[in-house]
Amino acid sequence: MRVIGTTSAATGQPIIRSQSRRTSPGRRAFPGCRAASAEAECAFADVVRVRCLLPDRADFEPCWPVLRRVFGGVRPAATMLVCGLSDPRMKIEIEVDARRPAA
Repeated sequence: MRVIGTTSAATGQPIIRSQSRRTSPGRRAFPGCRAASAEAECAFADVVRVRCLLPDRADFEPCWPVLRRVFGGVRPAATMLVCGLSDPRMKIEIEVDARRPAA
């Protein structure tokens, strides 16, 4: 987690392909983002941007219900990018940027 003033950035735990094909990759990545955000004294309600990085576009569709469930009415700006990840076994990497409430 990186914190600069009232802004923080977190990356979720990358999901390795062999971990599960039956579970949405997003569902398994968000606990890492939640823990990192909490460390920076932020909640998902403070998230202003989400980036989903995937090597396979087909893995994004199962993530939509998870994104809606995690963020509810927050509706942060969201980007999905199909790209190579640092480990070819990875299914998804999720990054979130949050803005902490002023003290």
